[in-house]
Amino acid sequence: MTENKKDTTISIVRYTQQHRSAWNTFVRESRNGTFLHMREYMEYHSNRFCDHSLLFTVDDGKRIAALLPANADGDTLSSHGGLTYGGLIISNHTTAEMVMQIFTLLAEYLACDTQIKKIIYRCIPHIYHKYPCDEDLYALFRMGATLVERKISSAVQIKNPLPTRGRRKLTATAKSRLGIIEDDNFAAFWEILTNRLQQKYGVSPVHTLNEITMLHNHFSQNIRLFRVTDEHGATIAGTLIYLTDNVAHMQYIATTDTGRRAGALYHLCEYLIHERFTNIQYLDFGISTEQGGHYLNSGLITSKENLGGRAIMYDTYMIDIKKPLL
Repeated sequence: MTENKKDTTISIVRYTQQHRSAWNTFVRESRNGTFLHMREYMEYHSNRFCDHSLLFTVDDGKRIAALLPANADGDTLSSHGGLTYGGLIISNHTTAEMVMQIFTLLAEYLACDTQIKKIIYRCIPHIYHKYPCDEDLYALFRMGATLVERKISSAVQIKNPLPTRGRRKLTATAKSRLGIIEDDNFAAFWEILTNRLQQKYGVSPVHTLNEITMLHNHFSQNIRLFRVTDEHGATIAGTLIYLTDNVAHMQYIATTDTGRRAGALYHLCEYLIHERFTNIQYLDFGISTEQGGHYLNSGLITSKENLGGRAIMYDTYMIDIKKPLL
């Protein structure tokens, strides 16, 4: 196949709206792209980021070999600053040698045609890969990239979960007082989420209620809300799930004091693992670190480990493109 030849000619093209359809099709068919890399998701906050996404093509531009969701900020190119992860998205036919060429071409392009001096590269964690896809990690090593952030998330392997420990399982009577509802009543959950984040951390959710409602309208099969209600139907806990091919990621989790005392989140997690998402490989509880990974929230990660979660890394690298390539 042409892709295996060392002399494959790769071209770099900056993304424009005329590439929108081809971009989305490539993401869907790629080894490691998720709905977060679709243009409808990336562009919901386009007013906050200067898009500098790139396409890498072969066969005289007729075929895409890889995509890089990216934004520029001063002298820095980030992949992508508005996404949890946003590394190089590659096809089934893109080889390790091609990925090496892509990284070299990227550095040359930025050095010669832009004012960019460094790349901040957010890797796609391996549990999100639809097929083995770590060629970029090797290229980063060869380019002399520096690991600048390492965040710990906790994931459960759903088909073979570890036994839960710590909190006692809820009795049948306690469970009967709690309901679990999957719906689109984001307002009910956002009130709890906003109050919790303000009280505990003094911050607001990354997404506004209007933004998450709009994103759900675009990605109704991927963005799913689960609420826990009490015997009166009041929402006392919930989670917003980002669902991809392999992973149910708990993007937001929140509970009221009443929900905490009732064990509502414990009950919800047990339901998601053992009943709702048995056809998915992993439930990802999200990160338990702050300050780029330098602070570990021990209480938070312990609660996830008690539910069977074990460490998955969300890594970020920095490439100095003025530095000689290795």
